[in-house]
Parts: sequence; C-alpha cells; structure tokens
Amino acid sequence: MRNYQYKGVKKSIGIYERAGEVIPGYTQLRSRLASGFAEGVSPIYADHAKGSRFVDVDGNEFIDWVNAVSAIILGHHDDIVDDAVKEQIDRGSIYTVNSPKEVELAEELIDTIPSAEMVKYGKGGGDACAIAARIARGATGKDIILFSGYHGWHDWYQSANYLDFPDLVTGVGGMGVPKVLAGTAIPFGEFDIDKLQDLFDEHKGKVAAVMMEPVRSTDPPEGYLESVKALCHKNNAILIFDEVSCGWRIAIGGAQEYYGITPDMTVVAKCISNGYPMGAVVGKREFMKSAEDMFISSSYWSDNVGLTASITTIRELKRRNSPESFKEKGENIRAAIKEAINDVGISADVTGLFNNPGLHIDLPDESLRPKVNTLFIQEMAKRGIHTTGRFMATLAHTDEDIRATAEAARESLKVVRNGLEGNLDDLLEAHEQRESIQRIVR
Repeated sequence: MRNYQYKGVKKSIGIYERAGEVIPGYTQLRSRLASGFAEGVSPIYADHAKGSRFVDVDGNEFIDWVNAVSAIILGHHDDIVDDAVKEQIDRGSIYTVNSPKEVELAEELIDTIPSAEMVKYGKGGGDACAIAARIARGATGKDIILFSGYHGWHDWYQSANYLDFPDLVTGVGGMGVPKVLAGTAIPFGEFDIDKLQDLFDEHKGKVAAVMMEPVRSTDPPEGYLESVKALCHKNNAILIFDEVSCGWRIAIGGAQEYYGITPDMTVVAKCISNGYPMGAVVGKREFMKSAEDMFISSSYWSDNVGLTASITTIRELKRRNSPESFKEKGENIRAAIKEAINDVGISADVTGLFNNPGLHIDLPDESLRPKVNTLFIQEMAKRGIHTTGRFMATLAHTDEDIRATAEAARESLKVVRNGLEGNLDDLLEAHEQRESIQRIVR
C-alpha cells in the first residue's frame, strides 16, 4: 500500500478565508470551489504539480484525476511543452505585428479536426462558444440558437435561465444577463431528438444553429448525431459541436472523428494546449469566412504562448499515440475500481466512457447522494487521491497511479459501506458537497 501521510489542509483553508474577502465567490472558476469537493479535507490551493500529481500548500501530494477539469492532457508541467513555451518567451510573448505561429496552428488544427477548413482563436471554451454563436448568427442572418449541454458563462447562453422550461436548473446564471435576450438561446435535453424537432417547428426559419456536446459520459444512441445533423441542414441551420470537454481523449480529431460524424463548426479549448490558455472555433469555409465582416477581435487571442503550447501539445498527442494510451488507461482504472468494489462487497459500478469513467454507488435513498459522494471524496483525499468520483487520466498517469488509486478506493468504499450500514454523519469530517456548476438542462 502507498505510504501516504495526510497533513490536513489548514493553510488551504486559511487562504480560502482570505479569498472570500477579496474575490467574489472565492474563485475564478466555479469548478474549483471548495464546496464541490469535501470542504475541510480536500485540497483547495496547490503549490506545484508534475506529471500525474500535485502538491498542495500544506505539503500533501495527490494523484490528480481532475486535471484542471480536462485541461491537462499530457500531464502537469510537461517538459516538452513547457520548454517550447520558455523558448518562445525568450523570443517574445506577443508581438506588435502578427506571429507566423498563428497560421501554423491553424494549419495544424485543419489537418487534425475533420470539420476544420478555417480557424478563429479565443482564450478559452467560453470565449470560443461565444465566438461560434456570433459567427453562426452572422452567417445565417438568424438569431436563435438551440443547444444541449454546457457552453460557458456568456450572455448568449446564460439567457436561457429566463425561459419557462420544465427541466431548467435554477440558481445559476440569469443575474446580470439582459432579460431582452430571453428566447434567443433555447435548450433541449440530452438525446431528446423529439424536443429538437419541436423547437425547429416552433421557431421555423429563425434558428441559426444547434450547439451541442456530441458526447458527455455515455455513447449517444445509434443514429442520434446523424439525426441532429439532418434536422439542422433541413432547416438551414449550422451544426456546432462543443468539444471543449469531450474531445481529444477519445480521438485526436475529437468526438466527430471517433463517431464519424462531421459538424459544420467545432469549438475546442482546454486540452489542445495542456493547461495554457487557448481556444479555437474551426469550421467550414462557407460559414467561417463570414467572420471577416463581423467584429470579433482581441489582442491576446493569438499570443505566442498559447499558440506555441497548442502546436506542441497537438503534435505530442500524435507522437505519443494518445488515443490507444487513453483507451488502455481508462479501461485499466475502470477494471481496478470495479475490483475494489467487488472486494468490499458494496453495490456500485463504474460507469461512463473510458475517457472519464466514474463511480456510481447504488443507494436506498437518493437523498443520501450528497453525503455519500462527500464521504468518498473525503476518504480518497485523506489517502492522497484527488477526485470527484470520476477518473480522467492524462498520458502521465502510470500503472502505479492506478494501483494506488484502486487501493485507496478499496479503503474508502469500506468507510462508505460502514456509513450506509450505520450513520454517515458520524464519519463525515467535511461539509456536505454542493454542486459547483450545473448544466442548464439535465
């Protein structure tokens, strides 16, 4: 068993308390809120990271299965990417005139992503989704965007919080978004092709695009993506895949390559640059070229650091045979956690695709879910494993990381089993987990 000595998170908690006085909402990313993990036990602030692990400000080392919400794909502080960035910084991080790397990355993306014929940059997924929405509206001359999944914080998307929609999640977005935008972005549920058809019928001739995550945690039903594309083209609407979270681990060309369905436009970010800020919208020339006549512009969208990191990361993913490696690592962690489940004798399973498998514990009462999830996260943190209950590998994760994680899961599941047989509250040392971020529709 891994020799791990948990030191507590006193320094993390102290910094977090200071943050509450100077940063609205404590953090800049909701997914980093302490309440999204096991607050009081899980790390909140890191000191440094390398490979598959990070060390928090209290000196605890963790095997990291969250990896900056998918942004780290090669591994933390990858030598090849970081060396390329350092070399570029010595040449200048941004120029007065354009960098040739802007064209080099565009050509690399076009060579990599099936839907890519032209490219526009951003600095993250939210940026890129907003850019894609504007291009789609400009190219079609229509205003409404139908969507499924999570697409960031910008007004175009969060305006959906004002709709009277039966599956709408309350408590996120809305405030600060102009109410006049209500009805310009309309959600439909995952795999709900009938609802999408109804929305096209209801807003006939007014829909600019469908923006969707082509895959989340499970394979889409056979023919679903093809049906969405057919509906879009029948109604002269653009199909946009948001591959910020789902892409690259299942295939270098994204979910569209993996499932063999090519959209009209694609949004990418996060793991194209292994943690350096970068995002892009790519798509067919007939739509992307319309952006020439739109004001979509920023000084930092094509800085040399992001460009260099992205070019290097994409080439390293190809060189390191990443699709086969992620498949192997994902199935190995799935099998190892399943073995731990069987050893403990608890009713549970590992669900989801190999790129991000997750633990699901069967419960007699669904209202117990937040406490059970918190207890599992808490016990894993005490054993040096940082996870939300899901296990998203990087290329740096090793067989030893998987073995140590499974051993920690075995011991943690024993605690969970005891809590379910007795009193969960007696075992909880952390505040009960609260969702830090929600999709607009379930």
